[in-house]
Amino acid sequence: MDHLLVVDWMTRNPYTVSPWASLLDAYHIMRNYEIRRLPVVEDGRLVGVVTKNDIRAAVPLGFYKLTEQNRRLVEKSVSEVMTRHPITIHKDANVAEAAEIMFENKIGGLPVVEAGQLVGIITESDLFRLLMVEARNTES
Repeated sequence: MDHLLVVDWMTRNPYTVSPWASLLDAYHIMRNYEIRRLPVVEDGRLVGVVTKNDIRAAVPLGFYKLTEQNRRLVEKSVSEVMTRHPITIHKDANVAEAAEIMFENKIGGLPVVEAGQLVGIITESDLFRLLMVEARNTES
């Protein structure tokens, strides 16, 4: 696997969210596209990452019942709960390095940046896909 690069396995042009978007907006994007994390981008630059777990921690169960208190919670901005300065990786890094960083930091994905600009994201799912392809290739 040492010859495989992040750029070959990452998701290009991932869904993103603004730091000023509401938690409800971020949650809807994640639910609609079946993803667990969103890079937070401002003026093309990565400024953070927000995950479903971040939202769940900030908003109580049953938040979809929009009482006035819950309304204030879901109207919080992403910037209030996101991870600032997330761990990132360069597109030309080796996928084994990406896997090691995710494993050591107990995170499920890494934004892929080049010159401060978000160019993709690599996740556990991408690494599983790589393993399946490599396993099939060795069977042949």
